Amino acid sequence: MVAVGDTAPDFQALDHSGASFEFSSLRGAPVVLYFYPKADTPGCTIEGKGFRDVYPDYQAKHVRVVGVSTDDCPAQKAFREKYGFPFPLIADADQKVSKLYGVLGPTGHARRVTFLIDARGKVLEVVEGSPDQHLAHARARFLTS
Repeated sequence: MVAVGDTAPDFQALDHSGASFEFSSLRGAPVVLYFYPKADTPGCTIEGKGFRDVYPDYQAKHVRVVGVSTDDCPAQKAFREKYGFPFPLIADADQKVSKLYGVLGPTGHARRVTFLIDARGKVLEVVEGSPDQHLAHARARFLTS
């Protein structure tokens, strides 16, 4: 798994709308890159809504938020629209991004892991555990300074 101090690997994948997304395009801004197991499931919904609800605070600090799961584009689009997520959701149906970051679980879904990344692309923190822990660590890292 990508570790603290590593450079966050670049990737290109499709977002919820089917458009090409290149992770390196976010360089110059801190990033909350969160992997979640499956769109529109209870824990994943709690986590997404938690980021959504404070998204204006992240924007004010110029922090980007990006979600990734092994769902396809239609599932990501439906999940994003249902809950009004204002940030991109990456469709990692081929599991390449999850494998690149070392978060692919034994069931073929991404494990719940969040990478807090600085503006230069260095991983500052890796968070595992409950959705609330991910939300709290991201807030503490980027919103309380």
